[in-house]
Amino acid sequence: MNRTTRITRALAVSVLVLGLGACSAESVDDAVGKAVDETVDEAYEVTYEVTGENVDEITYHGGGGEAMEPELETVDSPTLPWKKTVELRGIMPPAVMPLAVEAGGSDVTCTITYKGKVIKEAKGEGMLAAGGCVAVSPIVG
Repeated sequence: MNRTTRITRALAVSVLVLGLGACSAESVDDAVGKAVDETVDEAYEVTYEVTGENVDEITYHGGGGEAMEPELETVDSPTLPWKKTVELRGIMPPAVMPLAVEAGGSDVTCTITYKGKVIKEAKGEGMLAAGGCVAVSPIVG
């Protein structure tokens, strides 16, 4: 085999290897992009619960709005214990914020449950007790 043939074969092998490498990297990028898109669009359900006494209002992410700018929903003078299941999407964080303005004090507890498991719990005591719960989206966290 002459020198030109060896160089040509070596060049052909190099181009083939580089080409396959580029396809492989592109495939990885496509797979990652697809996974991110699916995660952003994936819906999940959480259940909010608020217990305690003298809660004046409960504000929570109800699923509306954008992931990074969720619309807040508010329930005034809720009956306790209060429970609500909502559907959120992708990276939208589940959040529930009870507010109790009681001069004599108030005990408030909130929880966020995903698939039967508590992913966040918080308690607030005293005047202006805001036992707010904010969790990382369970499908990305």
